[in-house]
Amino acid sequence: MSKTVGRVNLILHAHSPYVRHLEYDKFLEEDWLFESLNETYIPLLRMLENLDSENIDYHLSISFSPTLCTMLTDAPLQERFLNYMNERYELGLKEEDRCLRMAPEFAEMAIYYRKSIEKNLETYEKYNRNILTGYKQLAEKGHIELVATAATNCYLPLYKNHEKAVRAQIRLGIQEHLRFFGQMPKGFWLPECGYYSGLEDILASYHIKWCQLASHSILSAKNRIDSAGYQPIELGNSSVTGFVRDWSLTNLIWSNSLGYPCDQDYREFYRDIGYDLPLDYIRPYIHDDVRVFTGFKYWAITGRTDQKQPYSMSKAKEKVALHAENFLYHLRRKGILMSSETSTVPTINLGFDAELFGHRWFEGISFLEKILRGVVEDNGLEFTTPAKCLSTLTFEPEKAFLNDCSWGDGGYSDVWLDGSNAWIYRHTHRAIEALEELAQRFPDQVSLKGRFLNQAAREVMLAMASDWPYIMHDKTSVSYAEKRLRNHLGSFRVVYTNMCKNAVNTEWLINAEKQNAIFPEMDYNIFNPDR
Repeated sequence: MSKTVGRVNLILHAHSPYVRHLEYDKFLEEDWLFESLNETYIPLLRMLENLDSENIDYHLSISFSPTLCTMLTDAPLQERFLNYMNERYELGLKEEDRCLRMAPEFAEMAIYYRKSIEKNLETYEKYNRNILTGYKQLAEKGHIELVATAATNCYLPLYKNHEKAVRAQIRLGIQEHLRFFGQMPKGFWLPECGYYSGLEDILASYHIKWCQLASHSILSAKNRIDSAGYQPIELGNSSVTGFVRDWSLTNLIWSNSLGYPCDQDYREFYRDIGYDLPLDYIRPYIHDDVRVFTGFKYWAITGRTDQKQPYSMSKAKEKVALHAENFLYHLRRKGILMSSETSTVPTINLGFDAELFGHRWFEGISFLEKILRGVVEDNGLEFTTPAKCLSTLTFEPEKAFLNDCSWGDGGYSDVWLDGSNAWIYRHTHRAIEALEELAQRFPDQVSLKGRFLNQAAREVMLAMASDWPYIMHDKTSVSYAEKRLRNHLGSFRVVYTNMCKNAVNTEWLINAEKQNAIFPEMDYNIFNPDR
């Protein structure tokens, strides 16, 4: 074996906002979950299982957000996902027939989609509709380190003046991780890589050992860090270790203008038969004549043109092999370069949203498979996990005193705090303060009052989700994000108004608990300033 030139931490974050609207037969935004399940979470699990069955010793880390875990284990949503998949299977049969007769250049992909749906359904039923079981089994075999994260993927720096709320997000996130996976996490995924000075002390108080950090956190640090982020760093005077994301290597995949996924031979994400085919044909598979993605996409990226070329699986497969080899080359090159600078084997950290692979980048899961297979070869790279790194650490990490940062555009809060969404925070901050007031005035309530106050805490936590300001910034489903935020804050106001009268609206409470069936172990007392 060659000398190890680099240890690589691949960390994926799997998250979807809590969307559950059983009051409707179908709901458009529930497709966010269903698309990710069909195109990322299930295919990724199957790929990792295949590697395990071949006795390939691979390692990576995955964070599943509590909101995603709740939806993945929710029986009504599981049933609705099956309905979604059965619709897609029916569409697959129609498309296979149509393409074989009328568009033979698309027939290969139509057949592929139909078979993929069959495989995904088999995997889904294999785990009795709970794919978290499969990931948990891979973790028990040592392939995956499962990582906790904030309860509602809250962007924490914008709540740093409300420590009780930050603690609630972290504590509840860890509780939910323990409930779903049966083990205490060593690591904590900071949503959006959002860090602020002092956050490490809160993490340490909950026995968290490590977290990931944005790439430029080193450049903007208050002190010089000789390892430049290519070794674990000790955050402040805490016991929490930071792993800094490598910008240049991550950008080879992440960049939406220069990254591998932009290659002209890869599949075009935005061109979908849900928008291309006649409405009468596609109507049963969309939402009330609202055209949406169906997942059936036949065109290659081609370039900056509307004249797209038909997608070729064979060409894409060749590019995946080429790009995987190129990525491993850059990993080795960075390892050799940094080892000469630090005189130790460098640690290279890569962090991505899991949905990039398979969902956004159709070939992404095949790319990951090539990478994980490639490190088995004698190439000097070792894929590991942060917890494994810490268990084998032979030196004292450098201390790092960092400024606030994130992985968003601008490096701090520009995405989650701009002209489109700044109005949110005066309301969420006020709700947090009012909840703290209620928790202080009515401590340790049980029965209906306890449930009433717990529901108030759920509504505030859901209002704090980073998804709503991000959607407003991104200008996608803005009306839905605004509606959700107003509903959560309005629901909290119902509790506050009633509790000020020392009353409980029982009918409202029952409906609210059914609508937002999340965080069963919620205890509003975590917001009590006296605790």
